Amino acid sequence: MDAKTYAEVADVCRRLAGRLPDDVLGTVREHYAAGEFDLADAALLLSLALHGVGITSEERALLRAFVGEPDGCDLADVPAVAEVPPLSYRFSVDGPPDAPHPAPADALLSADAPRRHGRSLHRAWRTPLDGAPDAAAWTYVLLVAEGEDEPSTYSGVLSTLWVALGQRWPVEVIAADSPRTPYQEAALAAAQPIWRA
Repeated sequence: MDAKTYAEVADVCRRLAGRLPDDVLGTVREHYAAGEFDLADAALLLSLALHGVGITSEERALLRAFVGEPDGCDLADVPAVAEVPPLSYRFSVDGPPDAPHPAPADALLSADAPRRHGRSLHRAWRTPLDGAPDAAAWTYVLLVAEGEDEPSTYSGVLSTLWVALGQRWPVEVIAADSPRTPYQEAALAAAQPIWRA
């Protein structure tokens, strides 16, 4: 997969954050990062169809540019929408009183960020609205240097969280030269800065 195609993969994954369940999109990102393109394509297309997540014509064109079978039935089965649906989450700087304490993950991800060519790390509490695919959770946004491999960095961050703490929080990795989606912008607007280079 060439650099342009890989950038299109990262773009699609950014666009689907908050629309597909965290675990599903995480699996897709991890498969692409590992070079398991057929598995990643299947996980992405079948999950979109299974969860009834519609895509715009622009998103369909992006998918056609990199999936192994652009004219196959898996892509054809993905619902179409005229525009991206509104956010199904609200973000805030603080969680509720019974929220898990974020300090261990904050410390771990802050120590790990320089190794990932991080520029800054942010954390917000994500509250689901009607139709949201996931429950409330701390959400991290790691801004990394221009040109960094977002899916691979995501995979590394999630592995670090799981191995060290046994935790899987939603994480968004955004390179400096990548456009941000409304989901990511909303998370950053509400987030507390945890670490800066």
